[in-house]
Amino acid sequence: MTGRRAARQRAVELLYEAHLRAEEPTEVLSARVGSPDADPVPDYAITLVEGVAAHRKHIDELLAEYARGWTVERMPPVDLAVLRVGVYELLWASDVPDPVAIDEAVGIAKKLSTDDSPRFVNGVLGRMATVADRLRSVL
Repeated sequence: MTGRRAARQRAVELLYEAHLRAEEPTEVLSARVGSPDADPVPDYAITLVEGVAAHRKHIDELLAEYARGWTVERMPPVDLAVLRVGVYELLWASDVPDPVAIDEAVGIAKKLSTDDSPRFVNGVLGRMATVADRLRSVL
């Protein structure tokens, strides 16, 4: 697994944990960074978790709009974490090409979620990618 791919997966795991614990992602992140008992947290995972936390309200609004027939509250927690990272990379990570953000999110969904999740993640992020330039211009 490449460095960034591992960091993305670690970010998804931290966001998922925060969701299950009903804590802020940055609180979970702070508890893990530097803890001798926790798995190391790559710098890029920290960037992703902090970015998702900073933009979560906007990310969730976009997910509610582009996930046809799904509310954010109904989404499986793993898929939601994957989508949040994917949306963050799609719209705020200028060094990540759109297709890479989508492919990486789909790959993580394949590894961590259900058989239907990759198609769901691809559909939501694909719809957003068609208007990503417009979305970026209003951020």
